[in-house]
Formats: sequence, C-alpha cells, structure tokens
Amino acid sequence: MFFLIGSIILTSYLTLSFKVVERFGINAFQAIVFNYVGCVVTGSLFNGYFPVTADSFHQPWFKWAMLMGASFIGIFNILAFTAQKAGVAIASVVNKLSLVIPFVFSIYLYHEKATVLKLLGIAMALVAVYLTMKRERTENKKINKWVIILPVVLFFSSGMLDTMIKYVEQHFINSSNQNDYLITAFACAATIGLGLLLLLIITGKLKFDYRAIIAGLAIGIPNYFSIWCLVVVLKKNAGNSTAVIPINNMGIVLFSAVMAGILFKEKLTAANKIGIILSLIAIALIAYG
Repeated sequence: MFFLIGSIILTSYLTLSFKVVERFGINAFQAIVFNYVGCVVTGSLFNGYFPVTADSFHQPWFKWAMLMGASFIGIFNILAFTAQKAGVAIASVVNKLSLVIPFVFSIYLYHEKATVLKLLGIAMALVAVYLTMKRERTENKKINKWVIILPVVLFFSSGMLDTMIKYVEQHFINSSNQNDYLITAFACAATIGLGLLLLLIITGKLKFDYRAIIAGLAIGIPNYFSIWCLVVVLKKNAGNSTAVIPINNMGIVLFSAVMAGILFKEKLTAANKIGIILSLIAIALIAYG
C-alpha cells in the first residue's frame, strides 16, 4: 500500500510541477530535458551502476529504447503544455484514459478477450475524454484552440507509447534487463533533448535558463521513483496487476484533480466533473470487466 500511494503521489506531482514551472517563467522544454538527466543520474546512483555500455548497442531492445527515449521527450512536452494550457486535471484524465489504445491493440495483437463491460468501458472513456475537455464559451471570450488540440494529441500519443511499452515488455524485457532498459531509454531521451537544446541555444531561438537545471532535477528524481514505486507494487502483486494498474490510474486522476483545485484554483465545469467521474468508471470497467 505504501508504494502504491507513493506511485500515485509522485506521478501526480509530475503533472502538477509543470504548473509551478509555468508560474516561475521557466521554459518547460529545458526543464524536461534536465528532468531526464536527473532520471539517469538518480537511477544509476540508486542501483549502483550506469547500465549503458558498448554492449547495450548490440542488445535487441536497444532500438526500442532509442524510440522510447524520443517518445518520452515529445510526450512529456505535450503533457506539460496540456497541464499549462488546459489544466492539470484534464491532462491527468486524458493521459490515464489513453489506456484504451493499448487495450484495443491487445485485442488485435494478443487476442485478449473483449467482454461487453470492457467495450462499454472503452465507449465511456471516449465520452469522458470529450466531457473532460469541454469548455464553456462565453460571448466575449473565445475558446483557445490549444485547450482542445493538446488533450487530443496527448490521448493518442500517450496511448501509442503505452502500446509500445507493452510490446517491448512482451518480447524483449525481463527482470534481469528491466532496469538497464529503463535507464537506457532515459539516457536516450536526455541525449536527444540535450542535442536539441544545444541547437536551439546556438541558433538563438532559445536562451539558456540555469533555473531549468534545478527544475529538471526537482522533476526528474520523483519521476524515476514514481516508476520505481509502481514496479515494486507490480512485483509484490505479480498475479494481480490488472487490479493494481487501474487503482493506480484512478488514484492519480482523483489526487491530481483535487490538488489542482487546492493549489492552483483550477475551475471545472459541470461537464468536466462528469467526465472525471466517467473516467473512473471507465478505468474500472476496462480493468475488471
């Protein structure tokens, strides 16, 4: 229970932290790049070694680690902008409801059974995403297009990443190389991010902000341990992962929404609140149906 609560709080913290980054005027991309540097350093120190060696390049999972690292950078930026432009609660709900996509692929790729309740959960999840994103239009204020576009992009990109993670887990990852793979993926994300950051600074399109290093470490250390806590929970409940993951996701949705309201005074419309409730029911149906 302790590690499950840890996973929920730390994962929620990641989304909430982007609002703090925005409040301090720190560039989100720079913070995200140094976040992955922090993940690599934290993981290496915590496990006592740096797993990326010359031999890593010859591992069958290495190309997937590179692809996942690139995806991490892109999707984390989308998550950050969604939290900043559309709100923490919306970003959290859409991110967690993206589990619909790997489930659909699992039916096709792994022939998992699609029960009536699971299909109902998928339909309910799509309605929940729509309601959670829905904004009230006033006569004098137009709805920012990014409030609609960003959550949709986050939903599909996060879902495809989860699908890729499941595929790699099924075909390449085991208990002996799991940590090596994860830190390698973080290292790829950090390398790609640092390369892009250097290019943007050299071309004058971005000004380096030393505060991004501090913000990145403040995000990166909890980021690593959020995943570590979830892995510990899954190991302790090896035969009950179908229950752990939805409970974890529902906890993140609820905790993020509550904290966003308390810390940032985020206001949700009636439709948004119904969407959050539907999202919790949808996660439960997909998991237990």
